[in-house]
Amino acid sequence: MKNLLIVESPGKVKTIQKYLGKDFTVKASIGHIRDLGQKGMGIDIQNGFKPEYEVPADKKKVVAELKKLSSEADIVWLASDEDREGEAISWHLYDTLGLSADKSKRIVFHEITKDAILNAIKTPRSIDMNLVNAQQARRVLDRLVGFELSPILWRKIQPKLSAGRVQSVALRLVVDREREILAFKKDPFYRIEAIFHPEGTEAGVKVKALLDNKFDTIGQAEEFLRDSIGASFNIKEIAQKDGVKVPAAPFTTSTLQQEASRKLHFTVSTTMRLAQALYERGLITYMRTDSTNLSSLALGTAKAFICDNFGNEYSRPRQYATHSKGAQEAHEAIRPTYIQNTSIDGTAQEKRLYDLIWKRTVASQMADAKVLRTEITIQSDKRAELFRTQATRILFDGFLKLYLEGTDDAAEESDEVILPDLHTGQALSCKEMRGECKFTQPPYRYSEASLVKKLEELGIGRPSTYSPTITTLTTGRGYVVKGDKTGEKVRVVNLKLSGSNITTSEKYEIIGAEKGKLLPQEIGIMVTDYLMKNFDGIMNYDFTANVEKDFDLVASGEIAWNSVISDFYGPFHKKVEAVLADHTYNRPERELGTDPETGLKVVAKYGQWGPFIQIGEGENRKFAHLAPGQLIESVTLEEALKLFELPRTVGTLDGEDIVAMKGRFGPYIKHAGKNYSLPKGSNPLNVTLEECEKIIREAADPAKARIAVFEASGISVLNGKYGPYIKRGNRNYKIPHGIMADSLTESTCLQIIQSAERAKK
Repeated sequence: MKNLLIVESPGKVKTIQKYLGKDFTVKASIGHIRDLGQKGMGIDIQNGFKPEYEVPADKKKVVAELKKLSSEADIVWLASDEDREGEAISWHLYDTLGLSADKSKRIVFHEITKDAILNAIKTPRSIDMNLVNAQQARRVLDRLVGFELSPILWRKIQPKLSAGRVQSVALRLVVDREREILAFKKDPFYRIEAIFHPEGTEAGVKVKALLDNKFDTIGQAEEFLRDSIGASFNIKEIAQKDGVKVPAAPFTTSTLQQEASRKLHFTVSTTMRLAQALYERGLITYMRTDSTNLSSLALGTAKAFICDNFGNEYSRPRQYATHSKGAQEAHEAIRPTYIQNTSIDGTAQEKRLYDLIWKRTVASQMADAKVLRTEITIQSDKRAELFRTQATRILFDGFLKLYLEGTDDAAEESDEVILPDLHTGQALSCKEMRGECKFTQPPYRYSEASLVKKLEELGIGRPSTYSPTITTLTTGRGYVVKGDKTGEKVRVVNLKLSGSNITTSEKYEIIGAEKGKLLPQEIGIMVTDYLMKNFDGIMNYDFTANVEKDFDLVASGEIAWNSVISDFYGPFHKKVEAVLADHTYNRPERELGTDPETGLKVVAKYGQWGPFIQIGEGENRKFAHLAPGQLIESVTLEEALKLFELPRTVGTLDGEDIVAMKGRFGPYIKHAGKNYSLPKGSNPLNVTLEECEKIIREAADPAKARIAVFEASGISVLNGKYGPYIKRGNRNYKIPHGIMADSLTESTCLQIIQSAERAKK
């Protein structure tokens, strides 16, 4: 064998092998082949924080195979990804396989195309130890923080908890936002909207306008309507201004995650799994990047495509500056490898994500849209307040012909407000005027995408860390759940003026309702409060961002990696020792009031199995677990007493009662002698019969457990009792440590299966 080329992911092997031919053997390391030791800290603190690496048990077969193949090869090409993590993987391979400088070469590429691969072979380089050391600094610092903080949480709060440099700060963002919302005072106000008919226009012409003043009380709003009876209205001013809309920059990791969430409703982990599959198939460039730069080749092909398909006037080539705080290595933005490929073969989700990336890339090279913005001001002869209405007319669609950020495609959403031809002084008759009660809005809770955006704005974490951080918070530790807030039902009174009559109507307004948001759980709040009290330096947003800057300096060779660790560790370790010496700890407890039926005290507490409500003391006391999304600091007495209404009969299915209950491990339903867990975020007090039926029917369908299915090879990735696993035929295969189940591709599964079969032989 002349050449052995080692990549990270098995998904790349087949494509690259095809490009390189018989002189190369292409193999995958399946990510990192070694890591810090699991027994103990895995760091020699006394000797300059020297990492103590070891090959995990599930990687020993891979390493043995690569050692054998590398010993038989003339040249070993290290082709892991083009980022710090990838550079570290190449260095670990070099060191573990015992390679020499004259027998190995490091190559990088950001797209899996024939030209890119062959060009990389022509331009090899040596391993960049500055990048390796930046990765080592991150790994060592994160291990030190996790290793020393997590045991404190085990002692002071609850076993099996964890803390982390990025994870804990991300959790703080979610908790702080929740407290902002809890402290927010929702004040009612009245908004006045009028429908006018301009004189001299056709009968059906309407102009809607809003009053530029809001009223605090219904009395003030009613007074305005009463004063408007018989009033004369006319157009005071018409202001017109030409404007432009500029296309958004090509995707970075962060903006792709945000836009896929907004438009496609994908989770961050789903987006990254799909993007990884598209990259490995050679369809898009590398999907972990904070650069908005496009290659000259991409600029040229995009221009040619736009001119050929839309016309020369739609083309405007441009580069975008990268604004990400502390942007890492200068990669390209995420783009299609071939602009001419307007569509691809693949799963429905892969096609939708590719289409999004393709449209964003091409639109970024299209001309600005030209618009005419019009604002009309309407005055009354009886009140000083003014009505205003705005409209935007598209004069030249430019990039809007293809794509608009944050909404559906412009072709589907061209909701221009077209105003009739009007002039200053023109009289209008008021057809109807309404006074509607609204409420001031608290800040929105974070979604996965908006949390990623905030982390990026603060300079916390990097493209490779966003998805695993959110996964750890939501599924790894239960600090946060992704769910819905039902909101508060409030009775309001609205007003309507028609002719000379003012009428009132009552309705219920739902305020504070949100869907698919990140909701902190009691344990997440406790961990945040404890760390803020005792380790406020670690939880400081600036500290976390400044550490990232230090890693950047290491990557550029300006400072030594272990000096960054040394400056941090001394004060941090002293604080850890001081906290461990303090044997006191507090768990939240809040008195809610008195049970009206028994006269006994009602208290919200945190215990061994989580947050709960207690009525009374001594042997006769009663307990009920808080429902998902309920917090000790905000639960009301009324909400607490409802928890004691369980078990609750929801309804009947197939002649058997469905009973909602709360158990030691969370809420569940019971039907025909079987128990079914309720999904995270579900409340047993208000779960519906339809929702219960769906859970029971899906439990009878094995398809519900599927994470992914690859029909061609007969492989399924399933959720089992003990976690995710791979199934092929009648055989089950363990997923190696460090690989996320929802990131598995068909080729990765095949590699894992082959490794497992070889190990058995």
